[in-house]
Amino acid sequence: MARVKYNNSDVDLMARMMRAEAVGEGQQGMLYVGNVIVNRSIADCLDFEDVRSIRDVIFQVQGGNYSFEAVQKGNVFYQRARSTEKRLAEKNLNYWREHPAKFALWYFNPYGPCPPTWFGQPFSGQFKNHCYYEPVAGTCDSVY
Repeated sequence: MARVKYNNSDVDLMARMMRAEAVGEGQQGMLYVGNVIVNRSIADCLDFEDVRSIRDVIFQVQGGNYSFEAVQKGNVFYQRARSTEKRLAEKNLNYWREHPAKFALWYFNPYGPCPPTWFGQPFSGQFKNHCYYEPVAGTCDSVY
């Protein structure tokens, strides 16, 4: 059974975002970004109470900006999804979860060392240039 309900449009959208955000970090890096996208769609807490679909997650606006920079600035995001990234997206949507993004709801590239917290949320690990953060224990049971 899939981790979330999805259709072909969701696979395409997620594949484009994974590529735009982490193509330079290879398939593993794209899978970690995919973990965060799926986790946000099932997280019924914090900043994600009103996002229930992959589309909601990708196009969520917080503080006047899209949550994912690639939506606003990324020409890669607006290119057609490739079969490789689609397969990775389906893998995330169906079952794939691994540390450091297994329970992560946030990631970013600090262009330096990863801070121990990000907006008060604990650091869960790093993969190449991205730092991953999961919710404080007990604040978002739907992710765990």
